[in-house]
Amino acid sequence: MHPVKLIKVVPDNQLSALSWQQQLSQAITDPAQLLQTLNLKSEDFDHYTPATQQFSLKVPHAYINKMQVGNPRDPLLLQVMAQSQEMLQAEGYVKDPVGDLEANKSPGLLHKYNGRVLLITTGACAVHCRYCFRRHFPYQQQQAGREQWADALTYIQNDSSIKEVILSGGDPLVLSDNKLNHLISLLEAIPHLSRLRIHSRLPVVLPDRITSSLVDLLANSRFNVCMVIHANHSNEIALAEKSALKKLKQAGIHLLNQAVLLKGVNDSLKKQVNLSEALYDAGVLPYYLHLLDPVQGAAHFDVELTQALGLITQLQNNLPGFLVPKLVREIAGETSKTPANEL
Repeated sequence: MHPVKLIKVVPDNQLSALSWQQQLSQAITDPAQLLQTLNLKSEDFDHYTPATQQFSLKVPHAYINKMQVGNPRDPLLLQVMAQSQEMLQAEGYVKDPVGDLEANKSPGLLHKYNGRVLLITTGACAVHCRYCFRRHFPYQQQQAGREQWADALTYIQNDSSIKEVILSGGDPLVLSDNKLNHLISLLEAIPHLSRLRIHSRLPVVLPDRITSSLVDLLANSRFNVCMVIHANHSNEIALAEKSALKKLKQAGIHLLNQAVLLKGVNDSLKKQVNLSEALYDAGVLPYYLHLLDPVQGAAHFDVELTQALGLITQLQNNLPGFLVPKLVREIAGETSKTPANEL
């Protein structure tokens, strides 16, 4: 039996002395180093090397500090550590499970739903989540770097029905403030746009990214700005994360959370209640709880639909309605997310 302890691998005072860029550059990318850091043995994750070669490991120390040393079933560790199950072929699990490539209108610009488009600003993330629906996405061909923004902006400019732009990735917050400011300024020049949405995992993975300059940039935009964070477990939201999120909230940024229902990570009533309560304490409303996107390599995270529906019923019986996320699945080609009770 592994002892369960929470020991900060890199003390907070050492992390706070580093810029968020430095912390990002020092993220652990070697599975053996991660296991050693957490006092785990390679036998705890047998034959993980092929999975790492297919989809590399990456996790910052700020996130590792919230894991339990000595616990191979830690819910945060399971989200990032490569496992041999990823190499098993599962029926229905594909490389583009939500139809991103079919929705591509120009490099990095996806137009799936009425009134809004999604801009893939970068292929980089602060953390590599093993269940990521874009783990096989061809970022080199599809992300909209500065040289491709012109095509995307022209497409948006020519469609006055588009009211909202979603910045995604990768993770848009790995871009510098200067790059973000430049892109947002270009979007603000399009008169029919009124909303900016940013999808980011960084507030709960690398909270020092939420700098005063970033908060000011978003607060001073003419857009109605919403940030959709991605937290799957209450352990992801500690003091530093609450502080970062409250800075955004106090600046008038709307905060929502999208989670993914993951076997062994957050598939119990207690874990979902704790997540919703932790989010609300940090100023974030639960928005979506996604059924697992059937991406190749992630089948071992799947939770059966009947179990998921039962879990939502339990949540409705234990939480006020505004703290119960919508259980949905994204289906390629559909014009909106599909409620799970309609599947």
